[in-house]
Order: sequence, then C-alpha cells, then structure tokens
Amino acid sequence: MRLIKKRVVLHFPGFEPLDGVAHRARYERSARQSSAVWGYSLEIGTPDGSDLLSFEVSTSGAAPGAAEAAPGAEPAPATWQTKSRIYMVDHDMFVRRLRSSNTLSQIVAGFRSCAQIMLEGGMRGYFRHAWRFGLFFLFPFLLTALAIALTAQIAVAPYSLGFSPWHMLWSGPLALCFFIFAFLPFSERFHTLHLFADWQMAVALGRMHRADFNDWLEDRATAVSKVLAEEAEEYVISSHSMGSNVAAHVIGILLEREPEIFKGKRVVFATLGSAILQCALLSSANLLRARVGLIARCPEISWLDVQCLTDSINFYKVPVVAACGHPDAPPAKMLLIRVKQMLTREHYRKIRKDQLRVHRQYVLGPDLQAPFDFTLMTSGPMPASVFAYPEQERFPA
Repeated sequence: MRLIKKRVVLHFPGFEPLDGVAHRARYERSARQSSAVWGYSLEIGTPDGSDLLSFEVSTSGAAPGAAEAAPGAEPAPATWQTKSRIYMVDHDMFVRRLRSSNTLSQIVAGFRSCAQIMLEGGMRGYFRHAWRFGLFFLFPFLLTALAIALTAQIAVAPYSLGFSPWHMLWSGPLALCFFIFAFLPFSERFHTLHLFADWQMAVALGRMHRADFNDWLEDRATAVSKVLAEEAEEYVISSHSMGSNVAAHVIGILLEREPEIFKGKRVVFATLGSAILQCALLSSANLLRARVGLIARCPEISWLDVQCLTDSINFYKVPVVAACGHPDAPPAKMLLIRVKQMLTREHYRKIRKDQLRVHRQYVLGPDLQAPFDFTLMTSGPMPASVFAYPEQERFPA
C-alpha cells in the first residue's frame, strides 16, 4: 500500500465554545498521547492564518522490526514521514452568539426550538432510528420544565395552603431564588443551556431560514475551495457531532457550484459521532438531505461514518445516507468502535457516566492502541481509508 507523504485535512469540530486556537491545542494534546501509545515521532507547527486557522503536523517512524541504533550512534533514518496541513473550520462564533443572551432568553429560545423539532417530526424520527438519541433530545427540556413547575409550586404554595395571597410576597422571591441559585447551578452539571443552544443551531441548519448562518456557510465554502486547490496525495474532511452538518452543507455547496471540484483527488469524508440526522430528520431539511445525496454520489469521496455503541449522542448503526432519503445512493461505510477499547479501565470508569465526555472521545487521544485513532487518521502514514476496515494495519509493515 502506498504511504501518504502529504495530506490536507479540513476538520469541522462539534458544538463547543472553542475557537481554532483552542481546537489546535486539543489536537496537539491528543496527538502527543497518540504518538506515545503507538511509538512514532511527532512535530506540530504554530497556528497560521486569520480566516481558517491551520497548522502543520509532521509524523515519522520506523517500521516494526527496524534495527535500533547503537548507544551513542546516529539514529537510524525514519522509514516513513508524513506531513499534514490541518485546517480548523470551527463554528465557535455561533456557539458564543447563541449563548450570549440572558438566561431567560436562552430558555425561551430553547423551548421554541424544541417545539419546532417536534412539529417537524424530528423527535419522532429520533425515537424511530435511535431511541437513546431521542432521550438525549428530551432530557434538558424535561429537566427544565420540571424545575419551572417546581418554582411555580413554591411561589403559589401559601395560596394553595389557604394562607392570604399576601404571603406570595415572600414565596415569589423564594421561588425565584430556588430557580436561580439552586436549579441553574445544578443544571450546569448536565450542560442544559449549552444543549438548548445546540438545538437552536440544529433548527437553523435544518430549516436554513437564518441569513447569518446561510451567509457564513457560503463564506466557509469559498474558504474551503481555496484549501482544496492545494496539492496533496490525500484530502481528509473530518467532522465531529454538529460539525458534520456544517461539513455536509459546505461540501454540498461546493458540489453545487462546481460538480467536478473533487475530480482527480483522493478524498475521505469522515463523520465522527455524526449529528447529521439531528438536523436532516426535520421535515424542512430538504436542502441538507439533498446535499447528503450529492456527497454520497460523488465518486471521488469515500464516506466513513464512525459510530460508537456507548455514545448515546449518535445514531448507532443507522445508515445515514438511506435515512436522508437516498436508499439508491452508495452508503457510507460504517466503522463501529468502543470507547472502552481506547482507554484504560480506570479512565473509562471516570468518564462513562458523562455522555458529553464520551461523545468527545472520537477526537481525543487514546490510552491504548485501538481500531480507531483520530490523530493517525488525520496525520498518520497510512491512507485514511484503512480505518474503514478494522482488520487492516494502522502502520506500514
């Protein structure tokens, strides 16, 4: 198998309040973990670019069984060396914008998005395809609704018990204190308001009714088009969680503008813990579903959909292309992974009850050698397509 010497990577991160610099720092931490686990050399360059932040990653190593240099002698030359230019296509500006309003506005906007998703059949689709994702959708809204009901009960308690309505002058402020100083800090353990914002973005990327989102996607497509003009042996377009919707729109826009844009290129589209169906199952998401079909039918793109059994925030074993209404199109190749295979038993025990942390493991460093490794897929010597087949080696033999 021909090894990759030069690669271009476009990574679309998930819905997190991290800008390109922060994502690069995370990538570096994860890459150093990976290099220690697999035993290869790693160098990461400084961030570059004011639009799409980028940085170079150089990896090198010797094939298994290569002779080691004697003590004091010059080290033997590496048997392989790969340079990858990583571009971060983050949507941090929208995460921060959706979280910038006051708490009441965020709660109202969150419940509005919940109602829109229900009315458009999204919730029905979630429970039909992946019931755990359906529970993930409902949880923050049910939790907040329960808190609101309890707050109201505290406020009207004196009246309910037959006391004078004047007593509500103290029960009302008490109820408000309960909500602000008890419930809101407690709810942050479950990232409730962050999830409210996530669902607002899901509606925006499904309905495509917000000019600010639509214009930004068009702008990102222009920036990505320039990156794709760079010479490379392989182009990896990776996306995590909500970032998969952004990636699908951007790639779809490029294919609509220039159907031959990927001609002659070796492209791997890797969706990690994809949330495409989070948006695509809305009845109004016709444009997103159409763009999924364009990607699936593009002969130069190999689509790898990485899913995890213990991650409740993905559509496990669901064929995303068919679920988007394209049963006749080439399906995405599924790679089913287990987080517990990537981490030590102690580490996994610490994180397994935090579903958002488990969901982030796709792009984090491993403790152990496992069938999937984000750094190796984006910066390793083997073509990214080898990860579609767990039986293939991750390093040259």
